[in-house]
Amino acid sequence: MSDPTMTQAPKPKASLARYLPLAIVAIVAIAGAVTLRDYLSFQTLADNREQLIAFRDANYLLTALTFVGAYILIVAFSLPGAAIATLTGGFLFGLFPGVVFNAGAATIGATAIFLAAKFGLGDRLAAKMDASGGAVKKIKDGIREDETSYLFIMRLVPAVPFFVANLIPAFVGVSLPKYVLTTFFGILPGGLVYTWVGAGLGEVFAQGETPNFGIIFEPHILGPILGLAALALLPIVLKRFRKA
Repeated sequence: MSDPTMTQAPKPKASLARYLPLAIVAIVAIAGAVTLRDYLSFQTLADNREQLIAFRDANYLLTALTFVGAYILIVAFSLPGAAIATLTGGFLFGLFPGVVFNAGAATIGATAIFLAAKFGLGDRLAAKMDASGGAVKKIKDGIREDETSYLFIMRLVPAVPFFVANLIPAFVGVSLPKYVLTTFFGILPGGLVYTWVGAGLGEVFAQGETPNFGIIFEPHILGPILGLAALALLPIVLKRFRKA
């Protein structure tokens, strides 16, 4: 009879394969940061605006599909130019359906990172956090207790970098449907603002100016977003109050 332990030798290769998606994301992200930062810029959009408009008018569906595909790649591989891509969506397609294209593509790209992290490290790391004690387990339990609220807040108030916000849910074991829903609706308010700015780029170009990227911090814009964040925070506060 053969030794059953002999049939388990190939496992290390299978284990290494789990890290391949994250490794690819990291390599492409580094290469993109070095090679694309001068191309995915506002100036590039300004210099090519007439050609883009002409191509869109002649090939609307192809333009929409190409734009969404490019935006997905930018987010999935954390390439520079996400803000410019959002402006471009508004510039080419208007506030609607531009905001749907922008938020949908960003969500798909973010989901790709989430799945790569979950496949490579997430499940194992979540299990280790469950088994550990102390502060690590408390953080995980806190997120688990109010997952939806925490995820919405993380998206609505971008104090955490977008790439990091894509990884944390995978590492604490958030389910895919909840991640997708909170990502789409969480980034929608901010995406709406920047798509709106992009929709007005025609006038900005005509005046030789640059868009106001700080508009999201103006009181009439920031106030409603913070209000949404407060609503998302309310269930957490109420639970803490009841436990006190």
